[in-house]
Order: sequence, then structure tokens, then C-alpha cells
Amino acid sequence: MASSNKSIYVAILANLGIAAAKVVGFFFTRSSAMLSEAIHSLVDCGNGGLLLLGKRLSSRPADETHPFGHGKELYFWTLIVALLIFVLGGGVSIAEGISHIRHVVTTDDASWAYAILGVSILFEGYSFIVCIRELKAESGTQPIFHTIRHSKDPSIFTVLFEDTAALLGLVIALIGIFLSQHFGWHKADGIASVVIGILLISVAVLLIMKCKTLLIGEAADPTTLRAIRFIAQADPDVEQAGYPFTMFFGPHAILLTMNLQFRRALVGPEIETAIDRIESAIRADYPDIRNIYLEVDSIRKRGAENLIFPVEAGSSPD
Repeated sequence: MASSNKSIYVAILANLGIAAAKVVGFFFTRSSAMLSEAIHSLVDCGNGGLLLLGKRLSSRPADETHPFGHGKELYFWTLIVALLIFVLGGGVSIAEGISHIRHVVTTDDASWAYAILGVSILFEGYSFIVCIRELKAESGTQPIFHTIRHSKDPSIFTVLFEDTAALLGLVIALIGIFLSQHFGWHKADGIASVVIGILLISVAVLLIMKCKTLLIGEAADPTTLRAIRFIAQADPDVEQAGYPFTMFFGPHAILLTMNLQFRRALVGPEIETAIDRIESAIRADYPDIRNIYLEVDSIRKRGAENLIFPVEAGSSPD
């Protein structure tokens, strides 16, 4: 969805400036937490680029090799983002923190670190606010946490998770430097780096778990499935509607298959009309359902003498 790109662009620009400032801060302070935060910001920049790439590739039209479109491209690239956060963000931060715990590096003046981390919090805070606004626009009347939990658009919750982790990481880095400077606990800086790494790994695991369900084929929520079945069952020509099977092929692309049993008095053209009517009713309430395939049980049971159109009746959006 185009509107969600704004939060990605803002996050990329904010992280570019923050990463450069943190590298300068590390040069002057030699702070392990500062270096971890610089790595974190650089990884977030790359992640934003990968999310934009995934959105662009997922918008390609369907073709012979991908008849249901390329929507899952976004899920794949989000998985790559999660792996980068895990390895480059979390892994490198933990390794750097352990190194500084074993070989403590001190600095007499942490003014650079405080100034840069303070400015970084402002930038990250702005990016976080933009992301929350995008989420509110997406949520409508639903609570934000409900949207995050049920959203099938990784670009929404990935940016939010990254911004949240970034803000928490900055606070942790500030605490580590403060304890090192004012209480003489110089290992606190390295410990802060390890904690930041654990935080990033936790975010990566959440993203990996979410991407896994989407990549292997997640269905629509039970409320939607019950509503779809009710729509079909409410048609006057339907005697019985089977359980609807659905799968997401992208954030806004759902495949639906369902068995229907029509009144025995109906003939082929009347069944075809009823199918068109049911499909239109379903799409009116759920426009994200792009492909609908209805299997007509009553025709198959009746025999081939009344078969005027294929048993597998389906349609795709115009």
C-alpha cells in the first residue's frame, strides 16, 4: 500500500543521519554501545531499502509462472530483513559488547556521546511518530495493537518494531555510558552493547515467526471465514455451503475456495448466475479476495447430463 511507504522513507533518512553521527561519536569516545548503535542504524537503513524492493517486486502482475501474482515477494524480503537484524544487528552488537567487557576502553569526556544519542532519540522519535500515524490510518476504528497482530503487510509492523528497538537501544546506550562515566563501572558500556544485541535478536525472532506463517500460507481470520460462509449460505439458491479455504498471496491478495450445494431444481445457467451473485456479494464485503473458486457439489452428484459449464467454476478480478 503506497501510504505505508512514507514511514519507510522517513526511517531510512533518519537512520542515515543517525548512523553517520554515531560513527563520529564512536571515533571520539570509543564507546562499545555507541558502535553497536551505529551498526544498528546502518542495518536499519539497508532494511528499509529491502522493504521498498520487496514492495516493488510484489506489485508485479500475475504471469504464467506466478498465476496468483508476486505478493509473497514482500514476505521473502521481510524475512531477509529479519535475518540481517539477527546477524548484523544482534550478533555483531553482542560480539562487540563482549570484546569491550573483556578489554575495557575508557574515555574522559562523554559529551559527544550524550549529544549524539540525544539527537538520535529526537530523529528516531520522529520516525516512530510517523509510523504510528501510518498505523492509525491503516487501523481505522480498530486498536493499533489489533492491526499489528492481524496485519498481513510486513512493511507496517517491521518499521514499527525497528523504531521501537532503536529507541530502546538508544536509552540503553545512554544508561551504559552514564554508569561508566559517573560510577566508574566501565564494563557497563560493554554490557549495554550486549543488551542491545539481545533486544535486536528478540525483534528479529518476532519478525521471522510472523514471516514464516505468511510464507507457508496463512488463512484469513476465523471471523472473516464465518462471514464468507454466511454470505454463501444466505443465497436463496444454496442449500449448503462448505468450509471456506483461504490463503494470503500478498497483503491484499487472498485466494478463496469453497464447496457449494445448490437446490436440485436448478439447471446449469441458473447455477452460473447464482455463482456470479455469490462472488459479487463476497467481493463487495471483502475486496482483498482476488481469486474465488467455487466447487459445485450438486452438479457433480446430479450427473453429466445437466452439466453445461465446468464443475470447477471460478473467476479472477477484472
